[in-house]
Amino acid sequence: MTDDAVRRSVEGVWRIESAQIVATLTKLTGDLGLAEDLAQEALLEALEQWPRDGVPRVPGAWLTMVAKRRAIDGWRRRAALDERYRAIARDLEQAGDDDWEPIGDDVLRLVFTACHPVLSRESQVALTLRVVSGLTTREIARMLLVPVPTVQARITRAKQTLAAAGIPFEAPDPAEWRQRLSAVLGVVYLLFTEGYAATSGSSWIRSELANEALRLGRRLVALVPREPEAHALVALMEFQASRFAARVAPDGSAILLADQHRDRWDRAQIVRGSAALDRADALGRGRGAYGLQAAIAQCHSVAPSVAATDWERIVILYEALGRIAPNPVVELNRAIAVSMATGPATALRIVDALADDPMLRGSHLLPSVRGELLAQLGRTEEARSELTTAAHLATNERERDVLLRKVAALPA
Repeated sequence: MTDDAVRRSVEGVWRIESAQIVATLTKLTGDLGLAEDLAQEALLEALEQWPRDGVPRVPGAWLTMVAKRRAIDGWRRRAALDERYRAIARDLEQAGDDDWEPIGDDVLRLVFTACHPVLSRESQVALTLRVVSGLTTREIARMLLVPVPTVQARITRAKQTLAAAGIPFEAPDPAEWRQRLSAVLGVVYLLFTEGYAATSGSSWIRSELANEALRLGRRLVALVPREPEAHALVALMEFQASRFAARVAPDGSAILLADQHRDRWDRAQIVRGSAALDRADALGRGRGAYGLQAAIAQCHSVAPSVAATDWERIVILYEALGRIAPNPVVELNRAIAVSMATGPATALRIVDALADDPMLRGSHLLPSVRGELLAQLGRTEEARSELTTAAHLATNERERDVLLRKVAALPA
């Protein structure tokens, strides 16, 4: 294989299996920072060996075994050969690639560890996204609407804090779940969001991230069946994932909501989403942020077309969401719903009020929505300028293509 082909293989394996690899190594070493270092060393060894020997049949197992052996070598150099080392060494001698199985609960334990209350909420989110999803700091920064150095600092401090506090790699006692649940749900949601619409790269959807988020959400529901927001988050992800098959053309280009063939939506997932939302409502504590977003997604899922969608209800749901979870992106989405319900002029005033919001600085979202509204109002040149700006700011190639197609479709 060429070096470039090997690099692509390594990148692909890391995107799909990094959370499992790091979780396994964290469980082994008890040190998240060391686990990440070992995994990175294994990746470097893969770049050296795979061009010569070929990609292993089970590359995730190969990387994990190499990293484990490096851990043992480190312990040997430090003369720390205790019973734990001997047991691990015996397991390694007996194990082979065929013994590899995807990690289930270890990933969830990794999420709970990274969301320990000793860390700030911002650090919890940044660290978990980094170690569970394999996202780059740049991608995380785009998701969180903060500068890259800020994300890097949060991740570094988080690792140092966990090591200094001696936090064990384990799921907390049930009595501690509620304390960490909000952060865990937030990270799972962000993980799904990145899978639903990738912030960068050449893929419109990263299904492996979305599927892992949905799996984690279902496991969380099993752990905390009396938490309505856990059920609501699963409902939201089911509704959104039901449209995956209709969101991408055979050539990989993006298909927007108005152009999707709704007969390709997964009706079984829509039914599961509705059932999960019903379970959240049945708990009788009212809808939180995920419940409101799930209700919005349900409106889209059951509508026969864009024109027949209950946009007035969606506007009301966004207004409620904006009150309990204020966020400029929520306001942008409310503006889109308002434009469909009452027209673009009112929506444009909502968008213009966000012009100076620091969270949207450098993001393509604001000029993208503003350009759409200006085009609807017939202000073509202004729309062209805004959509062109949005295309330059977009970091996902498929999203950039969509924006450039909109520019090209404007009348001369």
